[in-house]
Amino acid sequence: MDISQTAERISVRFSQKGQDVDKKKIEAKLRRLIDEFGVQPAEAERSVTNELAKELNLPGFGTSAGISGSAGVKEGCSISEIAPGEWVTIEGKVVGILSPPSPAIAQSGIIADSTGAIRFVAWAKANAPKMAEGSWYRIESAVVDEYKGVANLKIHSGTAIKPIIEDQALIPSILKIGDLKPGIGSVRAKVVQEWETTHERMLQSGVLGDESGTIKFIIWKEAGKDKLAVGSVYTIYYAQVDEFNGRLSLNLTTASYMKDEGDIAVSGGDAEIRGTIIHMAPGSGLIKRCPVDGCNRALSRQNYCPVHEIQPKFVYDLRIKGWLDDGKKTYNLLLQRDVVESLTGITLDAAKELAENNPLGMDEVFLRMRDAVLGRYVACKGREIDNRLLVRACERLKVEPGDHTALLNRAGGVA
Repeated sequence: MDISQTAERISVRFSQKGQDVDKKKIEAKLRRLIDEFGVQPAEAERSVTNELAKELNLPGFGTSAGISGSAGVKEGCSISEIAPGEWVTIEGKVVGILSPPSPAIAQSGIIADSTGAIRFVAWAKANAPKMAEGSWYRIESAVVDEYKGVANLKIHSGTAIKPIIEDQALIPSILKIGDLKPGIGSVRAKVVQEWETTHERMLQSGVLGDESGTIKFIIWKEAGKDKLAVGSVYTIYYAQVDEFNGRLSLNLTTASYMKDEGDIAVSGGDAEIRGTIIHMAPGSGLIKRCPVDGCNRALSRQNYCPVHEIQPKFVYDLRIKGWLDDGKKTYNLLLQRDVVESLTGITLDAAKELAENNPLGMDEVFLRMRDAVLGRYVACKGREIDNRLLVRACERLKVEPGDHTALLNRAGGVA
């Protein structure tokens, strides 16, 4: 497609209606649709013509212009029916809003109808009116593309957004964790574990579980967002289901969640890995935790909490972070206090006494625990998530002399 010729053709058509339109402006609109959104040339020509007709108040001009090959906009379709590559007009309720991650994006969030939900992105260049969470809108001539295997609704300069009156209650389908797919999903799940946050913008991360499995979750800091309570059950609506390296995770930043009564028998946690502990990471041994209710983050050596700053009334704890190698794969390990005490034979009280009465302080505890576990052949049981083993039990394994001989022979050595 020669964009200049197409711009000239559009310009001439408007000239015949007594309207002069800058050809450079037309070319810029065409290039953005074709280059940025991958829109087919014929569809781009039709969209730009319609957009200019709307700006110049020429009703009926453009849509029936007789452009051959135009795919047209899919009108009044359900969200569950739309697919990447389509131009659509939908009606839905905005159920979640996110802070724009880039100046190029004016607004992003989740819009839903009775059949499903989809992420939307409004480009800053579109100058589209901001939508409000909880309100219904008719979005005309938006384009659906695909990002990381998930359909996204893109709002561009040719898209029209109109608020509508609708009192329909949306009741999303609640899925089992094992049935989730990339996109938007709603689940009822129990907070199994909370992890330390690894970024200052992160409010909380951890593990959710139900009868069908477990999944990692994350909540980014946004106004009105609260942390989930470990051990509690929540119904979570419209969470983003992301996929990375074949593993799913839930982003609850756009989701709404309500605490439920009752309990859920969480599946999983039965993984058993046998191998050798090949690394004990810094931050293991005797550590200090933030005493602020609901925080429990590990403090720095200066008793600094990344959220609550200096905490002189810290709480001591034990943990081991490390690597377990089974000969085929290496797992990240996380052992909590009870498992650490059992595996190393060093209790919390003993570790505190050791740290207080030794010139090396807490480093002495680290060194003794490292001597106790490094290179040891163990069997660890727990929940495996994202190559991380959350250990609930760990015991040393004995290697029989006969096994040594067999291993040396297999390696080509001499027994």
